[in-house]
Amino acid sequence: MKHIFKAGKDPEKPVLLLLHGTGGTENDLLPLAAHIDPEASVLSVRGNVSENGMPRFFKRLSEGVFDMEDLKLRTEELYQFIVDSAEQYGFDRSNVVAVGYSNGANIAANLLFTYDDALKAAILHHPMVPNRETELPALDGTPVFIAAGTNDPICPAQESKDLEKLLADAGASVELHWENQGHQLTMPEVEAAKVWYSKI
Repeated sequence: MKHIFKAGKDPEKPVLLLLHGTGGTENDLLPLAAHIDPEASVLSVRGNVSENGMPRFFKRLSEGVFDMEDLKLRTEELYQFIVDSAEQYGFDRSNVVAVGYSNGANIAANLLFTYDDALKAAILHHPMVPNRETELPALDGTPVFIAAGTNDPICPAQESKDLEKLLADAGASVELHWENQGHQLTMPEVEAAKVWYSKI
């Protein structure tokens, strides 16, 4: 997978796994990572799927309707990529915190829905429920921050509430933060994520 790895100043800090939104690249969320934790290492990944020339992490059948078979395949691919990257770059596989936006947040959520050891924690900006038909693994205490829009046209507020409940029911420690700026990734929610991150 196309990616950027930047070793941080402090190897004890988590590796921030950056996952862009539809049409983004591995460069999109680098400023976000620098804001959340300037000393952390960064593994920023470009999605392997192209939708009308726009990079994504998995296929969809239409807006808001996921190709579940492809989602499963791409989630496994991303999981293995993290394992391989940890070996290649010499970081602690168990110390990875995802930071995802929109499509990137959805595949990060599906990592949590699929594996109990994929992520140490996750910051999900405007995610949807990736899969309503699966049984989640035990996520005992895994910290998850969800930033959602009360008026998000792509990700209805109920999606965020449902995701919060599903993760919490699996044992995750979830904080749900609301903004009123549609589907936009805003500085106030990034600030809220930074405060949350500083406590995990």
